[in-house]
Amino acid sequence: MKKIYLISLCFILIGFHVDAQQFEVNFNTNLRQDSFTGQVLLYMSKVNTSPKDIAVGLELTPVFRVSVTDLKPGEAVRFDDHAISYPVALSNIERGTYYVQVVFDLNLGDGNIGSGTGNLYSEPVRVEIDKAFLKVIQIEATKSVKPIRMYETDYLKEFKVQSPLLSAFHNTAIFVNAAVSLPKDYYKQPDKTYPVIFSIFGFGANYKLYSGHNTFLEQLGDQPTIVIYLDGNCPEGHSTYANSDVNGPWGDALVKEFIPALQKTYRTNGAFLLHGHSSGGWTSLWLQVNYPKTFVGAWASAPDQVDFRNYQDVNIYDADNIYYNSKGQSRPLFTIAGRFPVTFSKDFYQTEDVIYRGSQLHAFDAVFGGYDTDGKRIRLVDDATGKINKNAIPLWKRYDLSILLRNHWDSLKKDLNGKIRISVGTSDNIFLNRSVALLEKEMNALKAQMEFSYVSGDHFTLFTDEYKQAGTDFLVQCYQNWLQENP
Repeated sequence: MKKIYLISLCFILIGFHVDAQQFEVNFNTNLRQDSFTGQVLLYMSKVNTSPKDIAVGLELTPVFRVSVTDLKPGEAVRFDDHAISYPVALSNIERGTYYVQVVFDLNLGDGNIGSGTGNLYSEPVRVEIDKAFLKVIQIEATKSVKPIRMYETDYLKEFKVQSPLLSAFHNTAIFVNAAVSLPKDYYKQPDKTYPVIFSIFGFGANYKLYSGHNTFLEQLGDQPTIVIYLDGNCPEGHSTYANSDVNGPWGDALVKEFIPALQKTYRTNGAFLLHGHSSGGWTSLWLQVNYPKTFVGAWASAPDQVDFRNYQDVNIYDADNIYYNSKGQSRPLFTIAGRFPVTFSKDFYQTEDVIYRGSQLHAFDAVFGGYDTDGKRIRLVDDATGKINKNAIPLWKRYDLSILLRNHWDSLKKDLNGKIRISVGTSDNIFLNRSVALLEKEMNALKAQMEFSYVSGDHFTLFTDEYKQAGTDFLVQCYQNWLQENP
């Protein structure tokens, strides 16, 4: 009898466990009249009062996702232990007070679902997660994310070019968007033409918010410039303006469509230079290497991994697992000063598994990866185990800049010698200095004329006046070289 009682008690407890900590969410009928099919995300945080805007992978807070089909306005979808979750099932999260928000992802925005234009969301709700297991918390999405406004002036203009290449790839209208910063004498000297510097932001930035900030690029010595601010935002994160099996032909769209439209609209003199930081730094290198006759020089600051023998401090060609090293120890992904772990790879990847598109690691997978013969995405890492997918390696090798430069240097050196500068902090938070060092070794072996600079600082503390001056001086030299070849 006692045994039967214990078994019954276990079933009761299991039943409570499955039903515990439920949320019912819906979107307001005044907000949207059509039904919704797609992904719904629930964000929770004890400290961030707007949890949908967490820094994904760095703020390790509970997130949950459910898929819905034909959800009518006013109808509710339930979040319980069947939801895809991080770090644990809903019933197992730590008790306490949380700020909670829900987002209905209409996939209309950029790589950040929480701020994606057109997505439906709720105001933050403060809730108490306690032992009242049968309580159901109601949340309603009452707002839609508004487009970010571009504040134009006489000298700062938005420039949008519809891309036939990208539109055909995605079977919908796709634009290459940018902000154009004009020299102060642009209107006073109507016959003068100017060199162009493409300033490419890193992951998560937006040209509408940050255009005009890199004022040190507005002069090449005594020569004023036109500065084009790009951000790379796309539904999978950052396009890096690379032609991609997943994102489409962003590189060709920029070079073959955007630049010709720019030349028709603004007075450029044909000299196009590149500068970017982080993902923007990688973009600058990729564009310079793949379109060496279009661009006359690139300064890449702390670029994302340029040699996949050090991808987040992992050699993806040799390692079997990205979560754990050969001793079974957890691998850090983000650090303080390259030494003190802040976030481990497992947490970062598994958070992104819930936040199913966009975000930093998904962006890499979209640029470097592809599809199998059944149309299924080939990803580098298994989110559940951290195991590296060896089928992804041949796809990723296409974007390993170290391999690309090493294997094709004989044909590239005429157009690339003297045109590339890479600078990085010696204490980079994501180990990017180690990847740059591997590339430098390869280039030195080839006697390539390529500048490498290592300075004190991490990923976010590089831009001293001296750092900016050294990079600008390099671009000045590239421009002067171009002038000599194009008198």
